[in-house]
Amino acid sequence: MKKGGSEPIMIEDQPSRTAQRVALRRAAHQLWDHPRVFDDPVALKIIGVDEAENLARSQPADTGAGQYLRAFITARSRYAEDQLAHAVIRGTRQYVVLGAGLDTFACRNPFAGLHVFEVDHPATQAWKRKQLESVGIAVPASLAFVPIDFEKQTLAQALELSGFKADQPAFFSWLGVTPYLVNETALAILRWVISVCSSNGIVFDYVVPRSSLGPLSRVAFDLLANRVAAAGEPFVGFFAPLELARDLRNMGFAFIEDLDAEKINERYFTGRSDHLRVAGAGRLLCARGPQAKTP
Repeated sequence: MKKGGSEPIMIEDQPSRTAQRVALRRAAHQLWDHPRVFDDPVALKIIGVDEAENLARSQPADTGAGQYLRAFITARSRYAEDQLAHAVIRGTRQYVVLGAGLDTFACRNPFAGLHVFEVDHPATQAWKRKQLESVGIAVPASLAFVPIDFEKQTLAQALELSGFKADQPAFFSWLGVTPYLVNETALAILRWVISVCSSNGIVFDYVVPRSSLGPLSRVAFDLLANRVAAAGEPFVGFFAPLELARDLRNMGFAFIEDLDAEKINERYFTGRSDHLRVAGAGRLLCARGPQAKTP
């Protein structure tokens, strides 16, 4: 997803490259990091034999920004699926993955009756379908691909065409997207999520302004920001945590959990001998409506 006007625009030749980089880091975690924070038995298969063999032959040479990014991608996937499990306990039977890329949850979905909707640009989804077929991964019956071109249709329209029931509870994950959107676009999507059903919940990640960080976190932020900018995808969206929480509550979200790097490390990376951890400006947030009771 890219920024543009009031709706995100997805550039045809870019989303698949982004999705592949994320998928490679999730797969690398399966081989390089012990113990695993996020156990994904499909991660190595979906990237293809050649890429998996390259990872197996490699050593975790990335340090600094690369290691922080792998840790953050791993933690956000784990956090999203942890929160999804709570939503399923509360009775949710719809899971919407916004900007799904090569996400593998639908291929290892452990929840009977949970319908998964993967939302992404048509070009990215066509590429993913070919990738699944080439590695012998069957598309599960519980998965609906939701192709969307934000220049031509809204999220609500695309989901409705794919069988999504807006009046029934749903849980959303939205990972690796908001830093590349102008704030108004991100807030509009969050507002829609809670407006259609007060039982809905969402997990997303976001980036705080650099000026709010301490010296060490600024170094980590700069390393990552420079890396994504060099790839042609600079950060453009930043949220101050207190202001974001206020906006979410004004939209109708009643429960908000916001994890900074310290809290993420405390939850997922304590006691590690390999020192894998997150650092910098990235945060994880779960928000849900007043009707989404605690498990």
